This record gives sequence, C-alpha cells and structure tokens, in this order.
Amino acid sequence: MANTRIYWLHALTPLHVGTGQGTGFIDLPIMREKTTRWPLVPGSSVKGVLADYYQASAEERGKNASLRAAFGRADHSEADKDNAGSLVFTDARMVCLAVRSLFGTFAWVSSPLALRRFQRDLAAAGIAGLPGHCPVSESQIHLPAGVASALEMDQNVYLEDLDFQAAPCACAGQWAAELAAWVFPGDADWQALFKARFAILPDNSFDYLCEMGTEVNARIRIDEETQTVAPGALWYEESLPAESILAGLVWCDRVFSSDKTLTPGKLLDAYCAAPRAVQIGGKASVGKGRARCVFTADGGRPDAHP
Repeated sequence: MANTRIYWLHALTPLHVGTGQGTGFIDLPIMREKTTRWPLVPGSSVKGVLADYYQASAEERGKNASLRAAFGRADHSEADKDNAGSLVFTDARMVCLAVRSLFGTFAWVSSPLALRRFQRDLAAAGIAGLPGHCPVSESQIHLPAGVASALEMDQNVYLEDLDFQAAPCACAGQWAAELAAWVFPGDADWQALFKARFAILPDNSFDYLCEMGTEVNARIRIDEETQTVAPGALWYEESLPAESILAGLVWCDRVFSSDKTLTPGKLLDAYCAAPRAVQIGGKASVGKGRARCVFTADGGRPDAHP
C-alpha cells in the first residue's frame, strides 16, 4: 500500500495494556490476540499516545488543521472537522518476546509463524528483499550464523525452564540483521547486542513462552490508619516483559480536511517519522509503560532522523 509504514514498540520497562478484571489467578491480565494468545497493543492506544505526544487536545485540534486531519475531532459544526483522523494504526503484534536466559541474561525470541505474519505487514509497507521462511524442529533453536551468540553454552540454549539444541542458521542471521537495523537505527552497539541475543524458537515453544513467560507481580494497598495491608487488597498484575518488541502498520490513504496543502505523505512525515519515547498502557505511576516508538519508512530504510 502506498503511504504505509511499519511502526515499532520497544518496551523499555514492563508494559501493561490491560483488559480489566481477569477470570483466572491473574486479576489484571494484559491484552492478547484471541486466536494466538500472543500479547498485543491495540492500534487505538498507539494513536492516542501519539496524539497526546503532539499535544493534540480538543482545543489544539480546533486551531491546528494538521493535528485535526491526523488524529480527528468530534465537532459537528463543520463537515471537515468531524472525523476519526486520517492516520490509521493496526494493532502492534509480537515480533520478539524478551525471555530470561541462563546465559546472556535474556534473549529476543521469535518464531517462524510470528515472522511469516510479520512478512505480510512488511510487504504491505513496500519493504522488499525479505529473508525466507525459517522452519525450526521442536528440539532446536536457530541462532544467527556467523554471530557469536551470547545465549549458547556447549551448543545448548536455556530459556526459562526450556532447553534447546543450538543450530546456526543463515535465515536467522538475515532476520537478526534486518530487525536490528529497523529497531535500533543508527546505533551499532545495540544492533550488535540484539544480534547476539536473537533466536528463532519452534512455534509451540514460542506460544508457551508468550503465555507463561510474561511478568506477574503481586500488588497490595496499605491501610492509611494501620499502615498494614488493607483487608482483601492483594491482587496480581501481568505485564509484557521489558525489552519485548512489537510492530504494526500505520498508513494514510486520504486526508479528511479542507486544507488542500495537507497530503498523506506530509501527515506521515509530520507524525510518523522521528523515533520518540512514549508512555503507553496503565500503571505509569509505578514505572510501567515506557517505550520507544520507531518508524520504518517506505522502501525499508529506517528514517534518518535524530
């Protein structure tokens, strides 16, 4: 699709985008896809966070045609002011889950299915020359060929309570190089760190870790009078682990504005270009939800912005 880009969310702290009260032992679970049960961040949340980043309040949208066109405005006084916004964000889906590793501290893990689905988004954004399909047997884990992996010890990799036989893979090496360049544009140190900790797991193992490898914390509320735990005020919150990486699509195929100088390309360049730090999801007052938002432009080259 024309005027389409990939956006990345790199969690710098645990990220909690919740669904409200849970039905299991986790009182406040994170949002997940219905079919895969993989964690996700809704596109509406991403759009709202970026609108807040650009201070697109109702008042500012009323004065600024560009903000109004990009993020929309509920105003029935004029036809071109009442719209949902020209920028369209899909949900951010899992690309790399951060998982505890016995060696190398942690790993960025993906799976053949996760990468195959992500390939469709990359193709929609006009990014060509992608790595091929990379199937993995149940007992193996694919590591980038030609890279000194920080995860491997005696040809084995140990993630959480799982162990795998390490297998160097050229396809994994291609994915590691591409992902490192997209997520950490212009940062050679972090690109090298990413490639040393990237791995492709079997689909079933990735499913298991997406379900069981998230962060679950017990929270309490202190009674102001007794300074002890209030009766019944113990609950469990789930978060996506820090360092996890998600990606989605953002596009603009038409501009809802009477200002003819505004084009889809101009809106994308204005609001979906430079990397930025954002706060997304709940529990911000206890340090959750800090993330990097990075955009990959048409053609697959990271935007050359500071």
